[in-house]
Amino acid sequence: MVARSRKVVSGMVTGSPPGRSTYQVPNDLVKTVVDLGVATVLLVLASPIILLCLIAVRLGSKGLPLYSQKRLGSCGRIITIYKIRTMYEDCERHFGPMWSGPGDPRVTPLGRILRATHLDELPQLLNVVRGEMSLIGPRPERPEIVAQLERCFPAYRDRLRVPPGLTGLAQILQGPDTSLHGVQTKLRYDIYYLDHHGFWLDLRIALATLLYLPRVPGPIIARVFRLPIYDLLPAEASPQGEGIAVSSRVQPNYVN
Repeated sequence: MVARSRKVVSGMVTGSPPGRSTYQVPNDLVKTVVDLGVATVLLVLASPIILLCLIAVRLGSKGLPLYSQKRLGSCGRIITIYKIRTMYEDCERHFGPMWSGPGDPRVTPLGRILRATHLDELPQLLNVVRGEMSLIGPRPERPEIVAQLERCFPAYRDRLRVPPGLTGLAQILQGPDTSLHGVQTKLRYDIYYLDHHGFWLDLRIALATLLYLPRVPGPIIARVFRLPIYDLLPAEASPQGEGIAVSSRVQPNYVN
């Protein structure tokens, strides 16, 4: 399988790359320029909010308020994203890489507020300015989890054909990953995005995000902005091994 043969050398995933697929997404220079301009303005405007959040996190719990995490970017390149810390320090030392679900004991009280308001994601505007992410696109996932998801969903690698986004179609219409059957449904949104990528769709997703932040339900957002809506697939329709990407400590095959 792809997840077993790919390696990371100098920050790049090698072996079997995302490769060619039926989703031909050209490099959009206009989108790159818009991403840089809008993200720069937003980062300047959000700087006081980010600073206040960092101070509150530092006063509220032990550990550095800002942390970095490895994710997979465009073409499988390893990127470092930045987030305001919402969990207790060194929690993964005991649990390993895993998704966060409702009532996660690793999340601090302040972290629950930051996650609910998505303020913890604001530092990723820096990743957009640096050209590692886009404002709109599939959300970047952790290499440890991608290595496992590709075993269940070979098409999952197609998400790596475009830069990951700060917000995306799957995020505003479904929410965070918590299970494999949820990932299967979100993958349908990501493939739709790859197949219909363009300025008009990006604009609708950006405007729809303004409704997603105050928790407007996905079906209403889809109706207002004429976006596709897919029902969450039942658990029995998902591949076997529901827990492998949720709590497994399996690591992808890396070399330094």
